[in-house]
Amino acid sequence: MEGQGAVFMQFLIPIAMIAIFYFLLIRPQQKRQKETMLMQSELQRGDKIVTIGGLHGVIDSVDDENDIVTIKVASGAHMAFDRSAIRNVEQKANSGSN
Repeated sequence: MEGQGAVFMQFLIPIAMIAIFYFLLIRPQQKRQKETMLMQSELQRGDKIVTIGGLHGVIDSVDDENDIVTIKVASGAHMAFDRSAIRNVEQKANSGSN
């Protein structure tokens, strides 16, 4: 009987390690990735954003076909970025007070 218990423990420990890695590393990363994809798909004109390079600006236009976002960074200055270069939205266009 002791031999069967040892074999069971040999299988239990790797399975437990895989479960721990899944719940502590893989699952949270997948959740963050899903949230980022959702945020990037909901970008709209007027959103105040920050790029992955730290550039702050306001979205001037969104080209859904080519996944290009044009950002107004200063008076008259516009820059084009891939949609995936947007790190986060600081303020949605419709949530600001005008």
